[in-house]
Amino acid sequence: MALAIKFQDMVNRGEVRDYADIARLGYVTRARLTQIMNLMLLAPDLQEEIIGLSQATDEAIIAERHVRSVVRFVL
Repeated sequence: MALAIKFQDMVNRGEVRDYADIARLGYVTRARLTQIMNLMLLAPDLQEEIIGLSQATDEAIIAERHVRSVVRFVL
């Protein structure tokens, strides 16, 4: 979630032209970057919850792949 926010900020500020630039810079596929950026489609309260969980103890760790199924319903 934090990566998605950072990447969107980079695009907004003009540091990169688009998500394809970020994928090239990060040596990841555009498909993987799309998965990460789709997290931005979640409701703000869910985004905050995910960020909060990532800052919590090891017991509360949530993987992006677990959230992916939720985002699929938004699309």
